[in-house]
Amino acid sequence: MSGLPSVRASVLLPLVQQIDTTWGKGDILLALHGILRSQLEDPYARVSMSRYVALFEDAATLIKERHLGAMLGLGTKPGDLGPAGLLFSMSSTIRRAFERVTSNVQSLQGATSSGLLEDGDELIWNYRIADESIWPRRQDSEFTISTTLQMVRSFFDPDWTPLEIHFEHGEPSGLKELEKLFHAPLVFGQSSNRIIFDREEADKRYRVEDPALTTIIERHLSDIIGEVDGTLSFSNKVRSYIDIHIAHKRITLGEIAAELKTSPRTLQRRLAEEGTSLRSLIESHRHSVMDHLLEAKIKKNRIAETLGYADSTTFWRARRNWQDDQ
Repeated sequence: MSGLPSVRASVLLPLVQQIDTTWGKGDILLALHGILRSQLEDPYARVSMSRYVALFEDAATLIKERHLGAMLGLGTKPGDLGPAGLLFSMSSTIRRAFERVTSNVQSLQGATSSGLLEDGDELIWNYRIADESIWPRRQDSEFTISTTLQMVRSFFDPDWTPLEIHFEHGEPSGLKELEKLFHAPLVFGQSSNRIIFDREEADKRYRVEDPALTTIIERHLSDIIGEVDGTLSFSNKVRSYIDIHIAHKRITLGEIAAELKTSPRTLQRRLAEEGTSLRSLIESHRHSVMDHLLEAKIKKNRIAETLGYADSTTFWRARRNWQDDQ
């Protein structure tokens, strides 16, 4: 594996089948994005993340279905997600299932930030493509959240409803129709895509796990992820941490070092060797996310909150400094 962001090719199967049904020319769309149909039939084949996302956006436009990603996610089965999907379906609790999604997301796609946070009585699961150059990506975001909801409802509770769902893109047209698909309140213009749900409900036990089988699958996934994770630089790992936590807590070198199982001094030295620093990575993240939120016409106080600023005045002062530096 190289450091090129990629996604498991089989994830595209439901999308291409929908194109075949609606338009009848799935192979043409695949060819336009440099992907072969034979790749989709290989459970371990991978395709470029940028091509996958662009194909998804083009498909929604082509068949004139603005909620394509959300709709396709509702039909996802565990097998479509490979070993990670099977492990999800075997989990004893909803919390455990989300912990496993977080741990194994790299087996499905690279350059992706995913994390599960506890905030009082709530759990917050984050998902975000870390590569800012891959934009727009609305269909992938809504597909991933919809897929995850479908998995929970299929294997735990058919009536399960999150407290809120957040999306990084701006509010699209047809909001009421989209809310019906997700069966949850939707919030747009956030720093990440999120599912927010009740902690007590997430800890309810639904089944007894088979420890021998889960150990085999986890070991297999660990081998797959090791191939991907070994290509990640320290700066990319820190970027992933920033993606997940920036809207929820103050980010410090010590906390990131503990997460990466190293010392703050070693982490600082590694970042310096890669020509960067924690402060630079935080500001770079804020700058790139800000551009998307301003384009989506999100209110400045919401942007400040999303990017972890104390208030909108602090945010706009930082923005002026960025503009002065250009």
